[in-house]
Order: sequence, then C-alpha cells, then structure tokens
Amino acid sequence: MHNILDPAILFFVFGVLAGAVRSNLEIPPAISRFLSLYLLMALGLKGGFALSHSGLTATVGLSLGAAVTLALCIPLIGYAVLRRFVSGFDAAAVAATYGSVSAVTFVTAVQYLENQQIAYGGHMAAAMALMESPAIIMAIVFANRLRQSPVAVQASGAASTALLATAGGVVSGKPDGRPSVSIRKILHESFTDGAQLLLLGAMVVGLITGDAGKAAMQPFSGDLFKGMLSFFLLDMGLMAARNIMQMRGKSPVLVAYAVLGPLLHATLALGLSALLHLPVGDAALLMVLAASASYIAVPAVLRYAMPEATPSLYFGLSLGVTFPLNILFGIPLYVAVARSVLS
Repeated sequence: MHNILDPAILFFVFGVLAGAVRSNLEIPPAISRFLSLYLLMALGLKGGFALSHSGLTATVGLSLGAAVTLALCIPLIGYAVLRRFVSGFDAAAVAATYGSVSAVTFVTAVQYLENQQIAYGGHMAAAMALMESPAIIMAIVFANRLRQSPVAVQASGAASTALLATAGGVVSGKPDGRPSVSIRKILHESFTDGAQLLLLGAMVVGLITGDAGKAAMQPFSGDLFKGMLSFFLLDMGLMAARNIMQMRGKSPVLVAYAVLGPLLHATLALGLSALLHLPVGDAALLMVLAASASYIAVPAVLRYAMPEATPSLYFGLSLGVTFPLNILFGIPLYVAVARSVLS
C-alpha cells in the first residue's frame, strides 16, 4: 500500500485510468523521449557517484556475473516453454522480450529503495545495461534456425524475404533464398545504442567526479528526479492502458506467462543472490531486472529483424500486463522477499 501511495506510482495509476476512459491526454513523443534520456542520465550519474565510494570490489564482479547469467538463462527457459503453445517466431520474440529488461521498472525500483533507505550498489546500473542485449541476440539465433526449416521458409513467403532485405543492411540473403540476420550488426547496434551509451557514459562521469560532481549535479540528478519520474510514469500509464486492450482474445497461457513468468525469473535471481551472498539492495534490484520485460529496445529490433513474429503479442504482454504488475505490486514484493530471505 505504501508503494501505491507514492506520488510517482499514483501518476502511473492516473495515466492508466485516463487511458482506460480514452481521454485525449497525451505526452508528445519528443518529450517522452527526453524524459527517458533524462532518467537514464540521472540514473547513470547516481550509479557512478555510488561506485566512486565503493570501488570495484568482488561483490561488484559477482553481481555483474549474476546479471549476465540470468540474461542468458531466462530467454532459454522462456523459449523452451512458449514453443509448446505458439509459433517458433512468436516464442522467440516473447522470450527475448522477457529475457531483456525494462529501464523504467529499474529506475522506479531504485527510487523505492531510496525511499525505504535500503542501500544498493551503483554498479547495478551497469548490470541493467549488460542484461539488455543477450536476449536479443539469442532471439535472432532462434529465428535464423527456424528460417532454415522448409516449413518456416514456406510460411514466411516472399513478402517476409522482401521486408527483411530492406532492413538497413541487418539482413542478408542466403544462396537458397532463405533470409538470415547478421548477428554482428545486431551486436553493433545493441552496444552503440544511444540510450545505453548515455547510461554508461553518465556512470563514468559520476565515477570520475565523485563527491564534487555529486554536489554540482544535485539539482539535476537529485532534486528533479522524482518529478521527472512521475511525469514519465504518467506517460507509461497511458501507454499501458492502450496495450491492455490488445490482450483481448489472446491465449490464457500467454497471459499466465506474463504474470507468472516474472515471478519465476525473480525467484531465480533470488536463489542466485543467496548463493553468491549478495547484499539485500543488490539482490532486490537483480530480482526486479529479472522480472522485468523490455518494451522499447527489444520490440524496436524485432520489428525489422523478426517480422514473422506478432508485435502486438510481445509488446502487449510486456507493456500491457507485466509492466503495470511490476510497478504496482512487483517491486515492493521483490524487495520484501529479498529482505526476508537475505537479511
């Protein structure tokens, strides 16, 4: 209840309600993009300032290693489960969406930990960046394997081949006409993505400048942060309300995965945190990252790299179901469980 009464969360709820009644309230895309970049920059600075105090310790290495392990395991599990119920391409797309992370969910969790006065490592922002790309790469590998089967080629048809061929050099054709996606190109775009670079660059700035930089940037990365997060969550509430509608008529199995999958992923993160003896704050954030689902980076790549998948499916599940559940109930649940088990 305390989490729901937080002003930022209440703005999210307000956005959902405004979207549900089909209000014409909207945040211009340019402003929404600016808010997203601001939050990433502020988060990177916060992480860099914290890391300047703690330094690069064994705990930092263990946390980052745990993050990469989860980023590899979660999409594998998701694909193996979903392949039984939907097409291979849809299974790969949904698995990638849930194997990657939501920066806004992470930022909201950071704010929640600060409100609860729970310490966490600044390096967890780097963990978030590391967890974003592996699932995308694995989905492309799955898709390339699916396209090599005669059934998949026949189903995709010439239209998919033509669409893939126009994907900005990301896709190349094989001699037999079957399309394949360049992993090297995907890797380049993942690691040079502007949002990720801004996050990591801000962390480096915070690490280098330390306390002096923290004092200088306090009005930007401290005082404004809560208000900017509230504004952005209002926009996310509006988007979530619109995407909930897309879930009508979808398989109950998929909706169940969108609800129960994050809980399983968070449990895996908790077990790994207990095994590695991670601090409570780091473990809670690792659980949040594992339980979150991407609705920006992964859909943007999959739209052109995997046109055989259904965008309304993976985008609707992540933004219409999982994101609201994590923001309203998941974050306080994961933090409470981490404190109970690891304290």
